[in-house]
Amino acid sequence: MSAHATTPAPALSPWTVRGTLALDAAVTGANGLAYLALSGPLGGLLGLGRSTLFGLGFFLTAYALLVAALAARPRPHRLAVLAVVDLNAAWTVLSLAALATRLEPTTAGAVWIPAQAAVVALFAGLQLAALRRESGGSGA
Repeated sequence: MSAHATTPAPALSPWTVRGTLALDAAVTGANGLAYLALSGPLGGLLGLGRSTLFGLGFFLTAYALLVAALAARPRPHRLAVLAVVDLNAAWTVLSLAALATRLEPTTAGAVWIPAQAAVVALFAGLQLAALRRESGGSGA
């Protein structure tokens, strides 16, 4: 056993920074892989088109891998976590803006897009709250 005391990494629960990042990576990765593997059928169901969904699937899968790598760190860097929070917030706003101005989804898509945006907004909120909690409430 080492003579040096080490501070253990925070537990991987959904209420820690690492836990919120891991949950985000898992859900986003599953979503991205579904978009990649089923871009045709899901594109038709949601009214988004196969190529759009395939591109989103590629982006989401890559993003999920980066978030998972951050979650795997014993102590994710604060600025990196804030970048994830900001990207999640941007995804939420852009999803709703695209729905309001550009997209013409099916009824299923009109339900799915804001539901997905709400989940991503929830991840951002959980990540920010966990970051504040773990930094002693000193803000983000």
